[in-house]
Amino acid sequence: MSANQNLLDECHFPARATVVDLAVSGGPDSLGLLLLALEAGLVVTAHHVDHHARPTSSDDAAHVQTICEDLGVEFVRHDVVVTPGPNFESRARSARRRVMPHTVMTGHTMDDLVETILLNMLRGAGLDGLTPMIGDPTKPLRDVRRNDLHFYVSLSGVQPLYDESNENMDFRRNRVRHELVAVLDEVAGRDVVPILARQAALMFEERAWLSEMSAPDLALRLIDADCRELASWPNARLRRWLRAQLTHFDRGDGTHPPSADEVQRAIAVVRGEAVATELSGGRRLSRRAQRLTLE
Repeated sequence: MSANQNLLDECHFPARATVVDLAVSGGPDSLGLLLLALEAGLVVTAHHVDHHARPTSSDDAAHVQTICEDLGVEFVRHDVVVTPGPNFESRARSARRRVMPHTVMTGHTMDDLVETILLNMLRGAGLDGLTPMIGDPTKPLRDVRRNDLHFYVSLSGVQPLYDESNENMDFRRNRVRHELVAVLDEVAGRDVVPILARQAALMFEERAWLSEMSAPDLALRLIDADCRELASWPNARLRRWLRAQLTHFDRGDGTHPPSADEVQRAIAVVRGEAVATELSGGRRLSRRAQRLTLE
């Protein structure tokens, strides 16, 4: 079996001839995604977002366009403006999501999955935050190791771009990637990435089972709920229901569940320990005559 076939076996691509959209920045991860998708027989449209955050960003877009033309792949360029400054990564991600198809596939690898888990742990995430990307059709490379993908690209003859910001330790993800994972490897005496990825996959199965069990609860709308009934629920059940009810959408960055602190304050409202509480997104949850209102 070829090295390419080994990688393809680790991918979660749809059937041959499926039409797909790919996010292609020009880095080795996204180019690996592009090359593997073509080997898998998919009909590809490549989407490149130019954030105009660096003087050479237009050159990057032209480089990716040339690669796509050489490969016979349709190329779509999206121009957005993301000014340098605080929360740049988050703002850039929001901008990308606003302009690209919501089903666009990305080149996130198993290493990215584990880095996201660790970042979410530092934020105090719950079960959902500890099981990212798993089962997500937009993350077909989630079982592929980054080094294997980069080696595959190096053999292809396609020249990837390298973003110098990936070495900038001002970004927390880079510190997790270059420092924290290395420390965990040293402490564990082995490569922790597949271990944490396997743990996330097991937790995802339990998360899916829990979602199935709680489906009748989630069908109960917030405006129809009686606080006397809700107050009788165990905290874990009530937290899960409130988290679903208080998740909100923004412009392009998908859904945002409430923080653990917001959920705890909402529980206090349900149990009559508080009349109301302020939530993210300029919202307010209040309780009157055993009924909840979200404004």
